[in-house]
Amino acid sequence: MKILHTADWHLGKRLDRFSRLEEQISIMDEIVQIADEQKADLIIIAGDLFDNFNPGTEAVELLYKTLKRLSLNGKRPVIAISGNHDSPNLIDAPDPLARECGIILIGHPKAKITPFELENFKISKTAEGFVELQLQNFNFPVRILHTPYANEVRLKEYLGENKEEALNKVLSENWKNLADEFCSENGVNLLTAHLYMNKKGALLLEEPDGEKPIKIGNAALIYSDIIPEQIQYTALGHLHSFQNIGTLEKPVVYSSSPLCYSFSEAGQTKYVTIIDAAPNKQVSFEKIALKNGKPLVRKTFDSVENTIHWLNENPNALVELTLESETFLKAEERKRIYQSHNGIVYLIPKVKNQDFDHAQLNEINLDKDIQALFQDYFKSKNGGQEANEDLMNLFNEILNP
Repeated sequence: MKILHTADWHLGKRLDRFSRLEEQISIMDEIVQIADEQKADLIIIAGDLFDNFNPGTEAVELLYKTLKRLSLNGKRPVIAISGNHDSPNLIDAPDPLARECGIILIGHPKAKITPFELENFKISKTAEGFVELQLQNFNFPVRILHTPYANEVRLKEYLGENKEEALNKVLSENWKNLADEFCSENGVNLLTAHLYMNKKGALLLEEPDGEKPIKIGNAALIYSDIIPEQIQYTALGHLHSFQNIGTLEKPVVYSSSPLCYSFSEAGQTKYVTIIDAAPNKQVSFEKIALKNGKPLVRKTFDSVENTIHWLNENPNALVELTLESETFLKAEERKRIYQSHNGIVYLIPKVKNQDFDHAQLNEINLDKDIQALFQDYFKSKNGGQEANEDLMNLFNEILNP
């Protein structure tokens, strides 16, 4: 059985003033194409389908169209859980219609999926936080423990009121009970969750910039060693770079976001994961690089001419520029830079002289003339950069109208 694992689509997300919708349409096409080329039998999307609780119409339409295409109009099961950016009620809302297309939407922790049967597969067992599917072309079932993101309120509602129990312990007991009851060796056993999970003893993984951090009250960190031994593969969402925090024998995988969504991700390759699984056997998995979408690039230059030259050679990138100079950029220079490229997200001026000491301006020498005082003030507010000629001319015009 082949399973495609993807996560963190963040449909509707922007990068500052830049819409990413066209890129998202393109990357959704690519994921559908990979699923079809790889002849995936099952699709798992591990949360953060949208970027916020109230996504725009275009993002909602893109999600539903993509899920329908991934499902092959009901022939291939698709399981999608909510993440910390999603409204669980919004994810659940189209469930009656989605089931007709073979799409299983899970918004809340410990949700119990209503059984249904289509031509190519059926739900053979369900429980809170668990679903078992029987696909027509396989003589064994696939079992999935599912845990969408839960904030503290949802945790209390679905997983119990005992504040003294850390989330690690609550999830461990919940998953173990489900695995012991349902996950025998005669089927494929999977877990999907949208959680901030780490490997015990390893360095803590960094959450991406701009990502809502997952921290549920003062609960303990969640570690991968609580995953039940019956689980052959764990499909995670939340972190935006690909990583396996499990082992080769029992992978626990963040498949990555499909696009770079912040400049902390600049230069990252994004992936979907294809898993090959069979009952009572070690799974194998392959990460497939995604090619669509604009690259995010961080660049530093020390001259306007070098900046414009590079921008002209890289017209398709979204760029964070740092321009080192000894004087503040002129309006004309800024205009030239922005006119040379339509993908400049941030332009950050930086003083070349890193040894500038703000303390030297703490004492004001009133014996200086007003132009010198203004220059000192400007330097104190702009990291040591000198006011350029244009600014000084403007200041003098104000003094001498």
